[in-house]
Amino acid sequence: MIHAVNLTKQFGPVTAVDRVSLDVADGEVFGFLGPNGAGKTTTVRMLASLISRTSGSAEVAGCELGKESDELRLRSRIGVLPENVGLYEATSAYQNLEYFGRLHRVEAGTLRANIERLLRMMDLWERRDAPVATFSKGMKQKVALARTLVHDPILLFLDEPTANLDPEAAKMVRDVILELKKERRTIFLNTHQLDEAQRICDRVGILRTRLITIGSPDALRTGLSGVRTVVRLDRASESVAQALRDRLHVPVEIDGDRLIVSVRDPDRQNPEIVEAVVAAGGRIREMSQLSASLEDAYLKIVRDAEASS
Repeated sequence: MIHAVNLTKQFGPVTAVDRVSLDVADGEVFGFLGPNGAGKTTTVRMLASLISRTSGSAEVAGCELGKESDELRLRSRIGVLPENVGLYEATSAYQNLEYFGRLHRVEAGTLRANIERLLRMMDLWERRDAPVATFSKGMKQKVALARTLVHDPILLFLDEPTANLDPEAAKMVRDVILELKKERRTIFLNTHQLDEAQRICDRVGILRTRLITIGSPDALRTGLSGVRTVVRLDRASESVAQALRDRLHVPVEIDGDRLIVSVRDPDRQNPEIVEAVVAAGGRIREMSQLSASLEDAYLKIVRDAEASS
């Protein structure tokens, strides 16, 4: 769906995006993470052909960026939700969607059906004729999402869709994004919300002008410190810990009544842990998995990039 090679954007002497190469598959939810000023929004604007690139190339939704004959086709295939939603607040939710649908030249009958389907999805159908100015922030964001979808695009660019929303409104918007994910929409999501990225995204990329890394949230988390199995016992002893080391040949730490065991394959190794602990005379009270959060991984990756730059 997206194939970018060495995509670069300079504003005068400032390089905002530096040689970014990435691929996003059809039906994938791809999260773009990075500190303020990292170039995330600039990258989205280039990929959506809202601004020109300085160098590099990209193919987006089957269209070549910069190719004049592909510009209108690209507009019909993508939907863009900017950070500032830009709705016409004096008019109704229905009128907002109708106006943008007409701009995309959606046939009248199809447009009516799309608007009703989207407003029902957003739980706004009963408020369809109310002025947008009377809506809460979360409701406005849902109208903006519906506007992004009104022409049935195959690729969505969502730039900070839950920014500046209260927790309830942010959850409302996240729930809609999860519904879109179930529909196998391809979504390119800029976000500062790491918990949001961890729950929604198939893969994430971390940008700091340059693309530092790409991977699934789980791969980035486990890559930071690996996966560890925590075994809580009636009493943790050095003899039980040593029995685990001898059986699995992995590091084992004692922390109070817990043994913390570094593992590579929990599904395979956890039963061996149980067998070794019981054989050594230990009584297990509880077992759980411990791994770094995406936030931990993100902060370490960004700090390491800053230190090496």
